[in-house]
Amino acid sequence: VKGDPSSGLLPGVSAEIPKADGTGDHKVQAYCFRMCTTDQPENSVPWKKPDDYDPLRYELLLRNCEAGDHRIPWNPVLMPNRKTDTNNNFAISTDNIGMNYEYPDGDYKKREEIIREHLSYQKGLMWTLANNPRVPEVVRKSFQTWRLAKDEFTETDHWPHQLYIREARRMISEYVMTQNDCQGRRIAADSVGLAAYTMDSHNIQRYVKDGVAINEGDVQVGGFSPFPISYKSIRPRKSECENLLVPVCLSSSHMAFGSIRMEPVFMVLGQSSATAASLAIRNNVAVQDISYSDLKNRLLHDQQALKWTGPARKPNLIAKDLPGIIIDDVDAKFQGYWKTGQSIGKYVGVFYRHDGNAGKGKMSVRYNINVPSTGEYEVRISYTPNPNRATNVPVTVSYGQGNSKTFVVNQKKSSGKTGFYSLGKFHFQKGGKGNFVVISNEKTDGFVIADAIQLVPCQG
Repeated sequence: VKGDPSSGLLPGVSAEIPKADGTGDHKVQAYCFRMCTTDQPENSVPWKKPDDYDPLRYELLLRNCEAGDHRIPWNPVLMPNRKTDTNNNFAISTDNIGMNYEYPDGDYKKREEIIREHLSYQKGLMWTLANNPRVPEVVRKSFQTWRLAKDEFTETDHWPHQLYIREARRMISEYVMTQNDCQGRRIAADSVGLAAYTMDSHNIQRYVKDGVAINEGDVQVGGFSPFPISYKSIRPRKSECENLLVPVCLSSSHMAFGSIRMEPVFMVLGQSSATAASLAIRNNVAVQDISYSDLKNRLLHDQQALKWTGPARKPNLIAKDLPGIIIDDVDAKFQGYWKTGQSIGKYVGVFYRHDGNAGKGKMSVRYNINVPSTGEYEVRISYTPNPNRATNVPVTVSYGQGNSKTFVVNQKKSSGKTGFYSLGKFHFQKGGKGNFVVISNEKTDGFVIADAIQLVPCQG
C-alpha cells in the first residue's frame, strides 16, 4: 500500500538503494527506540557519535535536507517534567526502514544483531542531525536543544533498554481480523472485546524507482466506530493446539492489527482470554469447545464491553459513491509541506491536508481538471470546517481560454449537507489544458484545508 506521498522524500532526492524483492511475509513495520529526551540542559546528555559511525548511512537524509526539507524529523510528545516520548516522523527519521525483516523468525542471536543495528543507526542519526553542517540550522538547533534525559535509562547509557516492536509474527486461525472488521463491513458474532484505533502503519520499505528514493507503506485510515474482535481470532485451530489463547499476536491482517495493537485493547483481550481459560479448565474442554454463550455472559457480568452502543461515527466520503468527477488531494499538486489530517470529518478518502497554519503565502494545492466533454460544470470544494480554520482562503478557478475567477472561502463555516462548498458554474473545454483549481494560504488567518474537488455536469 502506498501511503501519504507527503511523508515521503522530496522529488529529485536519489540514492542507489537495492529494491526489496517483494516476497515473503516479513515486511513488518519499521522498529525504533522510543527515546526519552528533555530540553533541560542540567538533565541532558549530548548525542554521542557511535564507534561504528558510517556517514553513508545518512547520505539520503542529507540530500533530502539539501533538496529543501527543513522539517524536524521526529515526533517528541511532551510528558511530565519537560521530558518526551519520541517517535518517528517524516521521510527519514528514527525508523530503520527495511532492516528488520529477519526479526520475526530470527533466533535470539539474529534478533540481538538487529537490535544492535537499530541502536547504532539511531545513535548515528541523532548525532548527524545535531552536528552535520549539511543539516539546516533550524533542525540542528532543535537536536542540540532536545537530548537524552540524564536520569532515564541510566544502566543503558540513557537509551531505552527495549526496541519498540510494533508488529511481528501473528497467529492464523479460523477467523482473521481484517480491514472489513475495522470499518464495519463484517461484524464478528463472537465478540470478546472492542478495538477503536486508526488503522496505522509506519513505512515498510524504501526503494528506488527512476532514480528517486521512495518510502512505501505509511498508512493511517480512521473514522470508524469501535468494532468487535472475534473469539476465534485469539485462539488457534483445534487441530493445532487445544490449550492456547493469544490476546496479543492474534489472528489478524497487517491493516487490522494496526488498529487492534493498542495496549488498552490487549488488556481487554487479556481479561477475555483469562475468562475463557477458566471456563475451559472448569469444564475440562479445549479452548475451542467452551460455550460462547457462557463466555459472553461472564464477560458481560464483569462489565466487559462487547458491542458498541454509542453514536456511530459517520464514514468518510467515498469518491466512487459521489456524483460527477472527484479529484482527491492524493491526485493534486502541492507546493510546500501540507500535513495530513483525520481528526475532523467528513472528508474524501483516507485523509485531508492542512497547512499547519504556517508558511503563509508559500503553500498551495493545484487540482488539474480534465473533463470528458465540453460543457458547463458546477465546481465544488471539500473541506472540514472547524473554529481554527481560516476565514479568508483564496480559491481560484481557471477555465476556458485563460479565464479565471478567485473566491474567498470561510472554512470555519459548514459546507452544507453534501460536504462540498459550491464555487459556481463554469464552462470547461474537453481535455485538461487551462483547467484547474488552486487553493492558497496567502495571508490566511487560520488553518487552510485542502481535501477534494467535485465537478458536477449541469443539465441542459
